[in-house]
Amino acid sequence: MTGKIIYFGDPMCSWCYGFAPQITSLKDSYADSFEFQLVMGGLRPGGTETIGQISDFLRHHWEDVFKRSEQPFSYEVLKKNDFIYDTEPPCRAVVTMRHLNPSLEFEFYKSVQEAFYTKGVNTNDPETYLSLVSDPDIDTNDFIDSYSSIEMKEKTREDFSFSQHLGVRGFPSTVLEFNEQLYLLANGYVEYDYMKGKIEEILNSEKLSK
Repeated sequence: MTGKIIYFGDPMCSWCYGFAPQITSLKDSYADSFEFQLVMGGLRPGGTETIGQISDFLRHHWEDVFKRSEQPFSYEVLKKNDFIYDTEPPCRAVVTMRHLNPSLEFEFYKSVQEAFYTKGVNTNDPETYLSLVSDPDIDTNDFIDSYSSIEMKEKTREDFSFSQHLGVRGFPSTVLEFNEQLYLLANGYVEYDYMKGKIEEILNSEKLSK
């Protein structure tokens, strides 16, 4: 069996944060069957608005996400009126981890989510990510140098471009690539059982067609 589960998300997307347990369950359940690819979708890369300007909008979404997912939120960050809501830096941090240690990319992505939504860390500060690097073999200076490099900025833009090329407009989105075809598993927040059901339908359909 060949194929992969492709997950499009953004560390600062609240619905992606709520979706974390669901996509983790899917990844783990099919670890022996499919590769897993994480793509940074780019929710608001290059954003210039402050959190203070959109705090009411964000709070409304966060409350909805909590009701649906029960993922914990801290609303203190919404009081940081000078915090620029730019999702490119945390996306680039995840791409940097992919470059330095691909096996830790997904866990690092979830760590960035949790740090922002439960602790209100400054995702625009490169130093923020150093405490989230769990691999002792990754030198902090190497991480900062890679994160700040033109190469990682370009790699991050490549993720955004790939997402746009496939027509992904909302996050989280999950796609199954199987037998050279793409199948949409989820566009937005859904439960693990729903995605599993979609995969099993696809696999059963493939068997019947042979």
